[in-house]
Amino acid sequence: MNNKTTNIIAIANQKGGVGKTTTVINLATAMAACDKKTLIVDADPQGNASTGFGIKYDERDKDLYSVICGKNDINRSIRNTLIPKLNIIPTSPNLSVLEQELVDVDDREFKIRDLIEDINDIYDYIFIDCPPSLGLITLNALCAAKFLIVPLQTEFYALEGLTQLMKTLDSIKNNFNNEIRLQGILLTMYDKRNKICEMVSNDVKNHFGDKVFKTIIPRNVRVSEAPSYGQPVLMYDISCPGSQAYASLAGEIINQEKDLK
Repeated sequence: MNNKTTNIIAIANQKGGVGKTTTVINLATAMAACDKKTLIVDADPQGNASTGFGIKYDERDKDLYSVICGKNDINRSIRNTLIPKLNIIPTSPNLSVLEQELVDVDDREFKIRDLIEDINDIYDYIFIDCPPSLGLITLNALCAAKFLIVPLQTEFYALEGLTQLMKTLDSIKNNFNNEIRLQGILLTMYDKRNKICEMVSNDVKNHFGDKVFKTIIPRNVRVSEAPSYGQPVLMYDISCPGSQAYASLAGEIINQEKDLK
């Protein structure tokens, strides 16, 4: 009997441009490099995580949407990446119509959870990349996940919307998934030369204490360049500050495991 414990982690923030998909791609890559069997579920209709691994749009017929709709088996949708031990279920813009199609479907909040139950004992970590909204797809991800990571850009309006996300998390915990908990808030795009970044960082830490990861992701041009080559930054330039930060984050999460169980 397989007794593997799978850490299912949703990475979400209803605000776009905070480094959500970048975090999914590079954190998953770092976990695979730590010998953890890892899967990315690309649940953002923009499909940027899929693009980040060089999967072309015309190669995404067996995507997450087709699995949820019953047109494909989930095992046929799992793709290898260039990274050993790292797989991905890609997505396409088709996923954007899912909310309307599921409006009258029973248990529509649990579609992703039910799919993952068939495969989760294969993996050590499953990361779900959520769309930048609090709609049905994000709700599905949070109903499937054990943990939530919130990337937060260190900018003036960073805390706006975070309160709403925390209320949504509490509501999901009370009504749909009593196991989910906040694993951490990840400060991203940090520029130590910018006073605003320091002020926001201090403000978030004052509000959330030890729920803020010690690792901070710096603003780094190599991180921005890597997706255009269809590679995680850890593959594109392993020695750059962004790569080192995501490797550090993976180590921090692995070290949290005992406390979070």
